[in-house]
Amino acid sequence: MTIRVLLADDQALLRATFRLLIDSRPDLEVVGEAADGAQAVELARAHRPDVVLMDIRMPGTDGLSATATICADPQLNDTHVLILTTFELDEYVAQALRAGASGFLGKDVGPGELLDAIRTVAAGDALLSPQATRTLITRFLTGPELGPAPDALKRLDPLTGREREVMALAAEGLDNNAIAAQLFLSPLTVRTHLHRAMAKLDARDRAQLVVIAYQCGLVRAAPQ
Repeated sequence: MTIRVLLADDQALLRATFRLLIDSRPDLEVVGEAADGAQAVELARAHRPDVVLMDIRMPGTDGLSATATICADPQLNDTHVLILTTFELDEYVAQALRAGASGFLGKDVGPGELLDAIRTVAAGDALLSPQATRTLITRFLTGPELGPAPDALKRLDPLTGREREVMALAAEGLDNNAIAAQLFLSPLTVRTHLHRAMAKLDARDRAQLVVIAYQCGLVRAAPQ
């Protein structure tokens, strides 16, 4: 099955470079190009791509606003946003994740990494390395103003004990293989638990599951 990609970046040369790279692979296809966030939203609704490769800083409607609009649209539930940024851990990335983005990449990423990232996000997995997850959560997704409400854990009531356990380890930045090794499970079983947790919590993907884990107080960031 071909993964359909929408490019959103105000730099025409960069879009052209990405298009050449992506279209050169038999399992990937660029279905549109947007020069700003408003156009990205319009084209996402028109083409319903699997992945939107979204720049943050664009004129007019920026990538953050476009990401929030796309991720809030029930008609685009199967569209995942992959953020491109010059600074891998700037606070705009955290805002994008809270808005529903599936992950982020630095603009200096290599060709192979970019293609793998698109495939990863299209499959519903979050593109968040363990270090990036911990740093991002510690710096931007927690704090007095974002701490869990007293009854926040009730949101997790639909989950089984094992699903909570797997979700907590994913929120700490462990990948499926590491979680499987720690809990003496198979990676496939771990993936099944994560997907069940996503379904029960109405999380679009693993990235949202990580955010929910911290917002509900299932996992707490270490003091800065």
